[in-house]
Order: sequence, then structure tokens, then C-alpha cells
Amino acid sequence: MKKTIILLGLLLLTSSSLLAQQESMITFYKSHLNLVNPAFVGADDTASFQSSIRQQWTGIKDAPSTQAVSFMTPLGNKKLAIGISYIHDKVFIEKQSFVAIDFSYQVKLSEKLDLYMGIKAGGNNYEVNTEGLETYNVIADPSLASISRFNPNVGVGFYLKHNKFYLSLSTPRMLNTERAKNEDGYATVSTDRVHYYVSGGYNFMLSSTVDLVPSFMVRYVNGAPFSTDFTATTIFDEVFHLGATYRTDKSLAGMAQVRVSKKMMLGYAYEYSLRSELLGRANGSNEFFIKFKF
Repeated sequence: MKKTIILLGLLLLTSSSLLAQQESMITFYKSHLNLVNPAFVGADDTASFQSSIRQQWTGIKDAPSTQAVSFMTPLGNKKLAIGISYIHDKVFIEKQSFVAIDFSYQVKLSEKLDLYMGIKAGGNNYEVNTEGLETYNVIADPSLASISRFNPNVGVGFYLKHNKFYLSLSTPRMLNTERAKNEDGYATVSTDRVHYYVSGGYNFMLSSTVDLVPSFMVRYVNGAPFSTDFTATTIFDEVFHLGATYRTDKSLAGMAQVRVSKKMMLGYAYEYSLRSELLGRANGSNEFFIKFKF
């Protein structure tokens, strides 16, 4: 019960942050761009599977958690590509599952510059299970009834790829959708707003075996401040990746990736919030990543 009260307090105190980011937040965003940009499914020129598991506020029961799984592969002459992605978010009594199919088409602008255009089609299943809530009422409160709702959605994206840099622009869910609705006079509506993403990065070759890759991810939703990740990654011999991220929502993250074989890469990130006055005793966030190329 004590942990439940602490979690509720955290959610209330950080409500503005949650409003700013209704969609999933992944530290390894560069490897998971297809989650927000359907055009990215054609950028690797090879079939691949990737997955992330993220647990926020370690040590707090029912704290936010995210699981993301995706697969993408080129088709035919490789100008066309297709992908599928699944994201599951859970926080306290709320669950969301978004599944989508992505299509991408490549336009060659020059020998070293390609433009990928993509479209995403899918839907979000939203559930609120109130059975686990403890109240002081003997009679059940009808405003606390469980909710289940499915909303279809579409998205678009553009991905510009050069051998030295990339630039991404997308909106994965273009439709304003209601997670719930008014029932019997009770206000049970929560609206998913359109999110916009801009991301980019540049590869600086420091030596024949060491590269430095600064990158960024900007997120915007109407009615909330911008959220931006600034990341710097050092790549050693294309095997070890060591990096750090600062998010303007006041958090720091350290990350490491290792290529264990020509086809498999593993990664881990630890994120720590600088907003100690809000999160109190909550620990940092852990994120695990795996990628397999076929």
C-alpha cells in the first residue's frame, strides 16, 4: 500500500512530463527509429530484428515499463521495404499496446544520398483495470469502472541517409484519438495527441578505428514543452559503442553496446533523473537492447 501511494504521488507530480510524452520513450532511439518513423525500415538495406525492454523507477511497484519489438526487411529490388512493430506500455493500472505495419520507398538523390519515404498503419489498444484499486467506499464507485478501447491510426515519415549523416522527420500517429469516452455523465476521456519527431546525427571519423557520432531526438506534442535528447556515442572498431545522453526533461543516461558477432548486437542503458525533488527514493531506469541481422 505504501508503494502504491508513492507511485501515485510520482504520477501526479510528473503529470506535465507524462502529458509531454504520451508515446513510448526509448534511450536507444537511433536503433529503434522505425517505432516513430516508418521510412526507417528501408534504411538498413538488410533484414533485422530488434527489441528493447525498459523499466523505469526501479524498485517501485507498478512503475512504468515498456517492451518494444520490431522486424524489418527490404523487398524485391530493395527500393521497397516492409516492417512490423509492437510496443507495450504499462504504468500502474494502465496498459497500452500499439501494433503497426510500416512501408518504405527509397529515392536515390545522388551516389551517396538517399531519401526514404514511409507510411505506418496500425492501432492502439488501451486498457485501464481498476480492480486493483483500494478505496474507502463500501459501494463501488461507477466512475472507476475498467476501460478497454481500440483506436486505429496512421503515420508518415521521411528519412534522409548519407554515408556521414542522417536526418529523420516523422509523425507516427496522425489522428487525435480518445483513449476512453464519456459514460453516464462521468468524464472518462483522455485524448492521444499528435506527436512530431525530428532526429539527426553525424559521423566524425577520429581515426581508422574510432568514430564519434553526436545525435539528437526532438519530440513535440501540442500543449507541452519540447523534449530533446542530446547523445554522443564513441564507436571503437565498429564493435564497442559507448555513449551518454542528456534529456531536457532533466535526466542523464549512460549506454553501452557490443557487437558479439557479425549478426548480433547487445546493449544496456541506465538512466538517472536529475529531478530528485519529484522522484524521491525512486531508482533509475534500466533498458536492455538486442539486434539481430539476418
